[in-house]
Amino acid sequence: MVVDSSARPNERLSSFDALRGSVMILMALDHVRDFFHSAAVTFSPTDLTRTSAILFFTRWITHFCLPVFMFAAGAGAFLWRRHANRGKRELSTFLWTRGLWFIALELTIMRLAYNFSFSLRFLFLLLILWIFGICMLGMAALIYLPMRWLLTLSVALILFHNSLDGIPASKFGSVAWIWNVLHQPGVFPFAGEMVLVTYTFIPWVAVMGAGFCFGEVLTWEVSARRRLMLRTGVALTIAFLLIRALNLYGDPAPWSFQKSPVFSVLSFLNCTKYPPSLDFLLMTLGPALLVLAYLDRCALRATHPLVVFGRVPLFYFILHFYLIHTLAVLMAWARYGRTAFAFMFNPLPSMGGPKEIFPAGFGYSLWVVYVVWIVVVLLLYPLCRWFAAVRARRRDWWLSYL
Repeated sequence: MVVDSSARPNERLSSFDALRGSVMILMALDHVRDFFHSAAVTFSPTDLTRTSAILFFTRWITHFCLPVFMFAAGAGAFLWRRHANRGKRELSTFLWTRGLWFIALELTIMRLAYNFSFSLRFLFLLLILWIFGICMLGMAALIYLPMRWLLTLSVALILFHNSLDGIPASKFGSVAWIWNVLHQPGVFPFAGEMVLVTYTFIPWVAVMGAGFCFGEVLTWEVSARRRLMLRTGVALTIAFLLIRALNLYGDPAPWSFQKSPVFSVLSFLNCTKYPPSLDFLLMTLGPALLVLAYLDRCALRATHPLVVFGRVPLFYFILHFYLIHTLAVLMAWARYGRTAFAFMFNPLPSMGGPKEIFPAGFGYSLWVVYVVWIVVVLLLYPLCRWFAAVRARRRDWWLSYL
């Protein structure tokens, strides 16, 4: 390993922030689609029997978000420790406290963002902050492993976790919920409420662990790290193409020839996200590393939108949900009048809400989704730029939790 003598421990890597910022912008597109698109309440955009190519790719491009987020979170944890030469004990404490904080946010602040209501009659959604939280709790213990062991374990879980697909949660009886949390997404009762888990621990903690190991690469001399990013990105992308083409292992949903060459390509790209299959992770992490290698060659200012968004991920994440939901309420009020308040302060059907209370034809065309998405990103930029500046000039301990 060659350490970059020009990279000080407290120096941020703009390219890494920009990669994270790019997927945060894409993430907003997916969530705007959830709240605004008319088809979001009727079928999945990756359902090849009903979707269009543009709708499919509107959803597909956002598949890069969570793998990059999780990988970046792992690398960020490594760099957090390297900053000021912190020890493993300090890092472990930071991870488990932050993990509990993320889970608390999911159950409170984000529940309000999804529903605009704290009513217990709605399905409990354990989504993005939940999976980050439990993976951080896991990493609080895993960081004590030697780096090579952690890398080996992470890669092994990514490669072989699909061999667990044939084990149903129902096999575990009254503790089936544990398997739902670990590997198989599903709904289960807990404390008298119904809980939905979509993101599962085993594959995602492996991605975070791989990212933690990759964090050391970001401290290398510039040309060395770029070379490794490029080679690894190419290798993972080629591995995806080969494994997916063989159709023998790597995804529980094999691809097939469709009614047209375009839809055959869509079938090839339509990899399983819940839980993320080997094909899904290769398809997303490979190109992401290629993008990172490119961004590492760019001179990006601290005020560049990609860098700004990438430096305040949690602030952006929470804020963008509240903004999207607020815009959805305002547009429904403009369209339906005061009656909109009878149904908009409930979860949308796409978020697990009761479809029957929403008007027939609820939602908007896909072009409206794109317009709202652009508006959301533009509105968020000045707020995120302000908060990024606050974090840059202050060292309050609580800022690391935002």
